[in-house]
Amino acid sequence: MRRDLRGWRVLLTGASQGIGEALAVELGRAGARLALTSRSPGKIASVAEAVNAVGGEAYPLVADLTCDEERRTALHAANDRLGGLDGIINNAGLGSWNHFADGTEEGFREMMDINFFAPAELMREGIPLLRLGRQPAILNIASRCGRCALPSWTEYSASKSALVGLTESLRAEYARFGIDVLLALPGKTATDFLKNCRLATGKAKLNFEEGMAPERVAKALLSSLIHNRRESWIGGDSYWMLMLQRFWPGLIRRKLAARVRELYQPAA
Repeated sequence: MRRDLRGWRVLLTGASQGIGEALAVELGRAGARLALTSRSPGKIASVAEAVNAVGGEAYPLVADLTCDEERRTALHAANDRLGGLDGIINNAGLGSWNHFADGTEEGFREMMDINFFAPAELMREGIPLLRLGRQPAILNIASRCGRCALPSWTEYSASKSALVGLTESLRAEYARFGIDVLLALPGKTATDFLKNCRLATGKAKLNFEEGMAPERVAKALLSSLIHNRRESWIGGDSYWMLMLQRFWPGLIRRKLAARVRELYQPAA
């Protein structure tokens, strides 16, 4: 199957920066019609203007998707503005870089609300609209952490693992509606993700600036939609980590544990 994105009507969450912003522009260039959500009015309006500048069509929607009323309002506003809905791309997310013992229940619940429950309910509430769409699809942008959980990304890994599991279950369930459910697992990307984390108390040097350009990730995501790829591993670090996890899970666990002991060994 090859999905034609010209005129494809899609709701993209978390579109005000990083991967979401780059993906919005790429979708606009491909001819898609977009409803873009964010909690930042100024930022999302600027992204919509950038999409329109490359020949696309975009409508900014300000919404906190963890709020039931705002999420439903955004979903139906997207349907009204676009005259229907063919796709939902769940990109909005929150990170936290800390050891689990240093976190709080309140912070963990906030992360699960943003990274898991909001997209889960958006997918549930979107069924009646998507099943009427053209080549309908849902694309969930998770993380390599959703397949290979990493220390200091404990809560983030748990939330993304939950999204991965739900995606795989819904892929079979939504087949009866004719809705494709796709998954993307990007690796390290050069965005402000770390700066926007709820907590950032880990000790390892992460060097996010050395990650993939958001535009590269966006092009890979666009290709995933066009070619209807069930699961996409994006970036060399994602590919090799997930290959190791698949075939030598014990090895990668031992290396991660050794690195944690090294970073957190008691001072002499």
